[in-house]
Amino acid sequence: MNVFYEEEGTFKVGSVLADNTTSLHVEAPHGKRAKIKAASVLLRFDAPSLSEFMDVAQKTAENLDPNFLWECCESEAEFASDTLAADYFGHAATPEEAAAVLIRLHSAPMYFYKKGRGRYKAAPPKALEAALASQEKKRRQAEQQARYIELLEKFTLPEEFKPALFNLLYRPDKNTVEWKALETACASTKLSVSQLLEKCGAIPSTHDYHLNRFLLEHFPAGTGFGSVDAGELIDPVDLPVSDVMAFSIDDVTTTEIDDAFSVTPLTLGSFRIGIHIAIPTLGIPPGSPLDAAAAQRLSTVYLPGYKITMLPEAVIQHYTLCEQRVCPALSMYLDVADDFTIISTNSRIEQVRVAANLRHDTLEEHFNESSLASGNVDHPFGKELFTLWKFACKMEATRGKANDSNNEKIDYNFSVTNDRIAIGQRRRGSPMDKVVSELMIYVNSEWGRELANHSIVGIYRSQGNGKVRMSTSPAPHQGLGVAQYAWISSPMRRYVDFINQRQLVALLRGEPPPYARDCESLKTSMRDFELAYDIYGDFQRSMERYWCLRWLLQENVVAMSGQVLKENLVRFDRLPLVARVSSLPELPPETNIEIEVSQIDLLELTFHAKFLRKLQS
Repeated sequence: MNVFYEEEGTFKVGSVLADNTTSLHVEAPHGKRAKIKAASVLLRFDAPSLSEFMDVAQKTAENLDPNFLWECCESEAEFASDTLAADYFGHAATPEEAAAVLIRLHSAPMYFYKKGRGRYKAAPPKALEAALASQEKKRRQAEQQARYIELLEKFTLPEEFKPALFNLLYRPDKNTVEWKALETACASTKLSVSQLLEKCGAIPSTHDYHLNRFLLEHFPAGTGFGSVDAGELIDPVDLPVSDVMAFSIDDVTTTEIDDAFSVTPLTLGSFRIGIHIAIPTLGIPPGSPLDAAAAQRLSTVYLPGYKITMLPEAVIQHYTLCEQRVCPALSMYLDVADDFTIISTNSRIEQVRVAANLRHDTLEEHFNESSLASGNVDHPFGKELFTLWKFACKMEATRGKANDSNNEKIDYNFSVTNDRIAIGQRRRGSPMDKVVSELMIYVNSEWGRELANHSIVGIYRSQGNGKVRMSTSPAPHQGLGVAQYAWISSPMRRYVDFINQRQLVALLRGEPPPYARDCESLKTSMRDFELAYDIYGDFQRSMERYWCLRWLLQENVVAMSGQVLKENLVRFDRLPLVARVSSLPELPPETNIEIEVSQIDLLELTFHAKFLRKLQS
């Protein structure tokens, strides 16, 4: 005796070795023995042989049209498979025929719903229509996907991909046919999604690829200010006008000029130094649309050839300390003795005449170590610059930073013109840098102290054990050598400075500060700023790396000198670029070497660096 039975959704045959009423021991055609439940047996037969039986049943099932079988059934009544087999064949079905009908019913779940052992029900017409439509859709999608894969593997972009490119690159729906095809093609070509799409001509600008990814995540509504209207910014009419002539010192690309300086001679060799800071808080009250926009951005985003400002351009142009203008400013005046000791300080809100915006590229040839050594700074503001330099040296020594190692570091300037990059070097700690940095350190420290002394909450930066943190409580900044440090000097670029300036303005006006000590919004802004500032900084460094690689390609550089930092980490000369060189032999730090550069990938921001030789020091 042989049986035809169902096990785990699969039809099988076997010869019966033992029948125990509720269970059977059977032997499969290939000799494997098994115990099965009697309830799983669908048919019993003596002939033909097991292999012949399944062969005949399978071939017969293939010839059965499920649609015709469905039409033979009543849509609302259950039926036994052997009954349908008898109706279909016009006679009592043979075991092979009955098995064929069972196999066909089982393989057509859209047409027939299984209701029990050997029992089915025809699918309702509407359900069948929907199922068939879905099946046809999947078939067409499979054909479409296969066509997409074929084109992509030939590095040809399917026309249908063009409207979906943005989503495929930055926010893919992994259930779409396009993504599945792209994923399959990436696997076969061993390329990333961006690399494959670039080869297909879908990424015309690698720069825009990186920028758009950043903007989508952090500026999803765009870099404009939307409906936020700068309106008419009206400064208080009672602001006094200072009699000083101020000047600023900035990079040539700077438009948000936050700080300027003045020097006024006094009696007996003493003088008065003025530090003047732009004051946008005059026209942007807390809770206003402009304030909300700044609080959302938290900082200006800088990258080579591009920036996203924290404030609208109209606001920047109104408050920037532009030359040949009388500008509102928050000023600190330092009365300084002839030995550069500070006698007294005084802060006020006023208007300041800005005589000039001095720029690094033209100022440095007049204001440098050589001109200072000669005692003659040949510049319209030469006397003022010389005085500020001596004062800055005194302040640096007072902080205990006279031999600051930063003087040996290099700053890099990126200039992008017509998609070509120029990367310039400028030694950090030049006289210009020292003057600006020392005056900013002093004013930020002193204003931070004033807030603390009057129990007005502010946002401070502190450093201990090498770790920099922000808090609402003053604490020493070991790296700068000051007792407290609050960012206040860049209110057009950083929202923390903007908040601190509001608090300071309230103090000077004798008004209640906008932010109380337990103000949750101030703490939230501080935490949000830290996060955003880190993100913006990482993106800036990423884009600087991008432009370094672009420069290497632009200049056809195949080998470059560098210096070993530690182990296999090497810093390139003339570029802010660091790389791991796996082929580097064991060499001490500061060893000069030559590196071969190849396989630059502007999408992944990677390249291959190979050690060539050690250079003479």
